[in-house]
Amino acid sequence: MKIDPTARIGADVELAPGVEIGPGVIIAGPTQIGAGTRIHAHAYIGPYTTIGENNLISFGAIIGHEPQDYAFKGEPSYTIIGHHNIIREYVTIHRGTVPGSATRVGDHNFLMALSHLAHNASVGNNVIVINGALIGGYVEVQDRALISGNCVIHQFCRVGRLAMMRGGSRASRDIPPFCISDKEHTVRTLNLVGLKRAGFDRDRIAALKKAFRLLFQHRVNLREALAHVEAEVPQTEDVRYLLAFIRQSKRGVAMGPKQSPGGDDFS
Repeated sequence: MKIDPTARIGADVELAPGVEIGPGVIIAGPTQIGAGTRIHAHAYIGPYTTIGENNLISFGAIIGHEPQDYAFKGEPSYTIIGHHNIIREYVTIHRGTVPGSATRVGDHNFLMALSHLAHNASVGNNVIVINGALIGGYVEVQDRALISGNCVIHQFCRVGRLAMMRGGSRASRDIPPFCISDKEHTVRTLNLVGLKRAGFDRDRIAALKKAFRLLFQHRVNLREALAHVEAEVPQTEDVRYLLAFIRQSKRGVAMGPKQSPGGDDFS
């Protein structure tokens, strides 16, 4: 265990073997830090935080600080970070608002510099959040999603599995799985590169292409489009997941473009 002498660590902080803590780090307890985690200079870890094994927390990151929410009254709430995450410079991750609630980050995620994860948000596994992205309170980002630089996600929205938000885009509706979205929650095409990297074969991709053409190639009545997908598209596990994601939406789902997507590939 390597702890710089200028670090300030609370008496009720539990450090596993192999933890490295750099100069000027502040860790308030009660907090637990897992084996092999490295915390670079001047990072702050707030109370009621659990951080798993083999994470990298870079310079000036703030994890587990009080939420930016008038509803927060100071009661214990939590921040739970999994294993093998990279959390770069000046990332901010705030703890839950409601007493006993938590903000959660899974495993193998990459949160790049200056990105923000608000109270009670949930990030799955193998997610990439690029510089300056802002993820609002209670947002759910599912596995293998990619949030590009300077994206803004409104509170309570969901970003589906293997979805990609293009740089500078914003969402106040749910972003469906497997898609690429841009501008203001507009679905442009399938995330074909992401699907292939995830091991989707030709048949799985073909079924999703057909479903996406019916749902998002043009702006349509979503209820009618769902019925067409159920009647006309092979009901693979991926298609069923897509339909369930849409039906479970509480904020509404991102739409297709107002006009034909032209070169975008739903065919």
